[in-house]
Amino acid sequence: MADFLHEGELTLDNGICGEMWTVSTANPQTFYQAISQPEEVPRTEIFAQNFYPADALSGAGKKPPMVIVVPGSMGIAPSHVHKAKLLTDAGFAACLLDPFGARAVSSTVANQAQFSFAASAWDVLATVAALTQQGTVDPARIGAQGHSRGGAAILSAASMTKFSNFDGRMVGAYAAYPWSGQQFLNPDVGLTKIRSVVGDQDEWCSAQQIQGHMQALRLCGSEASWRIFAGAHHSFDRATPVEMIAEASVAPGAPTIYIEDDGTCIHPVTGPCPIETSERDLMLYGIKAGHGNRGARLGTSADFAEQFHADMMTFWRACFA
Repeated sequence: MADFLHEGELTLDNGICGEMWTVSTANPQTFYQAISQPEEVPRTEIFAQNFYPADALSGAGKKPPMVIVVPGSMGIAPSHVHKAKLLTDAGFAACLLDPFGARAVSSTVANQAQFSFAASAWDVLATVAALTQQGTVDPARIGAQGHSRGGAAILSAASMTKFSNFDGRMVGAYAAYPWSGQQFLNPDVGLTKIRSVVGDQDEWCSAQQIQGHMQALRLCGSEASWRIFAGAHHSFDRATPVEMIAEASVAPGAPTIYIEDDGTCIHPVTGPCPIETSERDLMLYGIKAGHGNRGARLGTSADFAEQFHADMMTFWRACFA
């Protein structure tokens, strides 16, 4: 479903219809390009749809807050559309973001290097900036919710805000089972509230690495919290049962790659990297070091999806209070 947002306006189960638009973004190959050479990065556009609560559509009341929903490696799924329904039911606006369709990518499950994590973070920053300028939502109450690769994107974007030239900032970032294998050495996100959730049976991402990421944020003064769900797998907010994704290429046990403020990376073994070092180079290190696995499970069981959605809505209500 990764490329369907541009094929027509979606209608949520509550009857709210989406508004199609495109986000002007870019394709940096590295975080160094994104941060230190932004003017040299090739530009592109990605698809999105906005959903507004009924009172916003009627023009009554204040401008609503907005949550940007960023998918993971399998692109937009029904579970992400359901998030827009829950958010609009609560009186919040939602933006579904499709990072894949315009880039001619159907999935990054087997190959995460089809476009960079730096590009994913740029997508989030560009979307926040565009929504800040659009005037349809409250610019002081824009947040982002990312799933898996999307969770990594919003965490990187939150840390990049302090040295980027983009307008606006996220009031909150809800990172669902994010890949924390890349982290900024100085992860400070200012006043952005961070929440991360993950299952202790996750085979795609390391719960321990996520804990470390959240604690690093806390130690530099940021407001960060996390929750680990006992017995839950990756993507435990979906409505589908746990299944094996045979083509998945994962390395949850690989050492963390740290990123300096200028975007240069620090190799876990050899130290500071040349500016041209790509994310693919660093990912290959983890695989060659024996941390790579082929095949990983995702999906839900019991009432994990309901628990997820309760946690998610509690976070956003607190952010937008």
